[in-house]
Amino acid sequence: MCGRYAATRRPEDLVVEFEAVPAEGQEPLRADYNVAPTKDVYVVRTKRERDPEGSPTGAGHRELRSVRWGLVPSWAKDVSVGNRLLNARVESLTEKPAFRSAARSRRCLVPADGWYEWQRKLDSPGKQPFFITPADGSVLAMAGLYEVWGKGEDRLYTCTVVTAPAVGALAEIHDRMPLVLPRERWADWLDPARDDVEALAEPTPPSLVEGLELRPVSPAVNNVRNNGAELVARVEGTSAPADQPALF
Repeated sequence: MCGRYAATRRPEDLVVEFEAVPAEGQEPLRADYNVAPTKDVYVVRTKRERDPEGSPTGAGHRELRSVRWGLVPSWAKDVSVGNRLLNARVESLTEKPAFRSAARSRRCLVPADGWYEWQRKLDSPGKQPFFITPADGSVLAMAGLYEVWGKGEDRLYTCTVVTAPAVGALAEIHDRMPLVLPRERWADWLDPARDDVEALAEPTPPSLVEGLELRPVSPAVNNVRNNGAELVARVEGTSAPADQPALF
């Protein structure tokens, strides 16, 4: 699953990284080392363009938009349903009513520095948190879905993160992981004309997983009120899973 992640890049850097245009009228989000459900987060989506009369032109462009994490389908009676739709399992994207419409035409990318996962300790009670991040410091693009709930000025944009079975050394920490997409798959995932969801949602390539650092971090991340760069700092004296090289 993906229930916590870090997103600290400035919007002006994200628009360059993802070749996007910032959404109009939105205040920039602050760097967040402890992104939790129901917070506002950045997504990259394809925005359909319209002419002055409001009719679709058939064209579109990538837009960087802040949305709330926790998907609220357009048919939901109230927004509280989003509290339960934080993740969408890749195996059932086209089956579950909450996800199947968005999976076909409202896909997005969720930029992240990395995500947190917890591994049960073998020699003591509790769990050890890990920060999973590209070893080269590059941005992660997690596959997501977005929805628009309500109308007019009351419209609410929300998202969910797509998850998949864990690959490689990640499986030693947790059996699920975000579906992380390499750059060469971004355009296809964002293309609303593509509805072959199964093909678009192929597993994260092993080569991308091999480039991830599994960094043990402080349990301070367990508290959503804690925030700051210290949350992603490596904890001394704690080792990564056995088959994961030390990339610190």
